[in-house]
Amino acid sequence: MADVIARGNSMDGSIRVFAAVTTDLVNEAQRIHHTYPVATAALGRTLTIAAIMGAGMKNESDTATIQFKGDGPLGSIVAVTDSKSLVRGYVANPYVDLPLNAQGKLDVGRGVGHGVLNVIQDLGLKEPYIGQVPIVSGEIAEDMTYYFAVSEQIPTAIGLGVLVDTDNTAVCAGGFMIQLMPEAAPETAARIEEHLKTMEPVTALLQKGMHAEELLFHVTEGFDMLMENQTVTPAYRCKCSRERMERALISIGKKELEEMIEEQGQAELTCQFCDKKYQFNKEELLALYRQAQ
Repeated sequence: MADVIARGNSMDGSIRVFAAVTTDLVNEAQRIHHTYPVATAALGRTLTIAAIMGAGMKNESDTATIQFKGDGPLGSIVAVTDSKSLVRGYVANPYVDLPLNAQGKLDVGRGVGHGVLNVIQDLGLKEPYIGQVPIVSGEIAEDMTYYFAVSEQIPTAIGLGVLVDTDNTAVCAGGFMIQLMPEAAPETAARIEEHLKTMEPVTALLQKGMHAEELLFHVTEGFDMLMENQTVTPAYRCKCSRERMERALISIGKKELEEMIEEQGQAELTCQFCDKKYQFNKEELLALYRQAQ
């Protein structure tokens, strides 16, 4: 089943909904970062909600960055998306191995721990919009739901799931986001909440072969929905380049570059998002040194 994000709105304008299948992009992240199961689930959920956020952006140049900075063994988790839902991300400690939680599930909450969740949105304004909330559970979906409610004042329901196989890859991955519009009737939230309480987990639905469009209608059962004709194809896509790495070296300043040239005579930079390595010899470093402040 190919990765896709479906989008829709209720006919009365009270809710907007996104439903995503992201198995391929989560597996690409797992392939790059060699994540163990807890890290695969945590990073996969974060990349999925980032892709969903990207599908809701209005301007082509819009971007968003999600940062989980918890005190759990996974360390920081970062996901970046653009308006086409092309995402990239990393987890600081991909090789974390934890026992299952009390429900027999991967213990993502323990892996993330306590701390802060930052969401940085560059929407083409003078300054990026930065929202920060405490991590409430570390399970990713609950934390992002809390973020939207507190930081953006948008009542939101989010479900995310990554089913991890014995080889650490994802059997299936995806999620949904339901947001209430200002004109929603007071009872709308209660109707959604009651329905979601009885619903199977996202991964169970995807395992049955449910497509994104079917998931969208399933999570909004009881509402008359209009689905947008144009779906979004999310993907894992790094935007690193040699030029970006050169700018990074220039930005550290003349003093640090001089020390690097004298002590090492070369440099190797590794992209956090795709693990690609960039080599710079002494002559190249000297050229960058002349451009630095």
